[in-house]
Amino acid sequence: MNRKEWQAIEQARDLLKLGDKATLGEIKRAYHRLSREHHPDIAGEDRDNHEMMSRLTSAYELLTRYCSEYRFPLAPDENSIYDAEDWWMDRFGQDPLWGKSRQKR
Repeated sequence: MNRKEWQAIEQARDLLKLGDKATLGEIKRAYHRLSREHHPDIAGEDRDNHEMMSRLTSAYELLTRYCSEYRFPLAPDENSIYDAEDWWMDRFGQDPLWGKSRQKR
């Protein structure tokens, strides 16, 4: 993802008044809350409300598209040189619960 795309995501996050981390449910609730506030049928047929609804909808679509396209590899590629234990330790080795530093009983 390039800088321009990240800036668009940050602007969408700010417009929807979200924190640095948000679940898909939080994104939806923020969009619905702000939509009720700015929807022309509720807030009036003001040009600013139409523009704000357009911006809110674009921000919501951008964030949901980003969330749906986000993928974290849960298994190594077929061409990877990792075996299963190396893959696990690479991702979770520092975790005291799952890493090698855990003492066996």
